[in-house]
Amino acid sequence: MTDASPTSSSSQVLVVEDEPAIRDVVATALRYQGHIVHEVGDGTAALAAATESPFDLIVLDVMLPGLDGFEVCRRLRDRGRFCPVLFLTARDRTEHRIEGFVAGGDDYLTKPFSVDELVLRVAAILRRIGRSGTPELLTVDDLVLEIAGKRVRRGGDDIELSPTEFRLLHYLMVNVGIVLSKAQILVNVWDYDYDGSDNVVELYIGYLRRKIDRDRNGLIHTRRGHGYVLTQPDS
Repeated sequence: MTDASPTSSSSQVLVVEDEPAIRDVVATALRYQGHIVHEVGDGTAALAAATESPFDLIVLDVMLPGLDGFEVCRRLRDRGRFCPVLFLTARDRTEHRIEGFVAGGDDYLTKPFSVDELVLRVAAILRRIGRSGTPELLTVDDLVLEIAGKRVRRGGDDIELSPTEFRLLHYLMVNVGIVLSKAQILVNVWDYDYDGSDNVVELYIGYLRRKIDRDRNGLIHTRRGHGYVLTQPDS
């Protein structure tokens, strides 16, 4: 049995960012948490998308081509759209933060940011409005990962993992059956601004295999030249 997809109560999140690499990191991290994510790359497209469709949250870059993020937020508020907005920006002066809140923003995150912090801020905003898209349990074959309790079991046996090993396993299980490159794993498990060697991915995959797959059917596989994938034993 596999249960690694978003629940029916998954939150609808709009990510607005003109830098494709950052947009992909943010969107992937939020999908990893179980949210349904829509992406646009400029202010005009953001205004149109948020006017036409209801979203539970907008992650909105400030420096955008065309309309900037503050103006997008102001116009949405003028049109009666009051979904929460989390601003992303390289501007870190107090007056910029004040401008963001005056425009109608709910939170403000300065670049470069930690993906973990972004995820936590999104979760905090969604909790305040009574929305959460994160499934409590992921199951692949006899492997079970409990999100809240940070607990992993296989065949009923508890498996002790370090925080990094847990994040890596979580990412593999959410993307069950999908081959993930080292680069994808690095930006989603170690943060998008990690500048160390990608050999750390191979190292931690080895740690996981020794704990998850030892004396059992192997779930974690290498696709040489492409990356790693977690699959059902008969896949």
